[in-house]
Amino acid sequence: MHVVLVEPEIPQNTGNIARTCAATGTTLHLVKPLGFSTSNKYLKRAGLDYWHLVSIHYHDSLADFWRQYAGCTFHLVTKRAARCYSDVSYGLDDFLIFGKETQGLPQEILDRYPEKCIRIPMRREARSLNLSNAVAIVLYEALRQHGYCGLV
Repeated sequence: MHVVLVEPEIPQNTGNIARTCAATGTTLHLVKPLGFSTSNKYLKRAGLDYWHLVSIHYHDSLADFWRQYAGCTFHLVTKRAARCYSDVSYGLDDFLIFGKETQGLPQEILDRYPEKCIRIPMRREARSLNLSNAVAIVLYEALRQHGYCGLV
């Protein structure tokens, strides 16, 4: 599996997500610009001593990411989707794509791939879930569908 964070802004969220990726053997992709330095102490602290267990790929832009992984299966996580994340069949090499904390994914991407958009159900009054929680929810559903292969 692959988790993609597009322009993440909060180092603690990215650190927590990196830790989740390390614990699950999931590749993490970070699409620039990042809202923090990768030497940020909060990023490092949130990831604890798991950094050596996570494979991280950096991309200069979303366009760069699309070019490199054209033809792969991806899922765009957004609160504006009609389809629920648990109604999707995931492949082991799929990409779970999440937008930045304050704005989500760019609207033009959501408009271009409406059939790839998925959501996590929540109350209408709630603006959003924490990014690291959202990643964990969707990632673990995808892993569950494959019997948590490779995990104990």
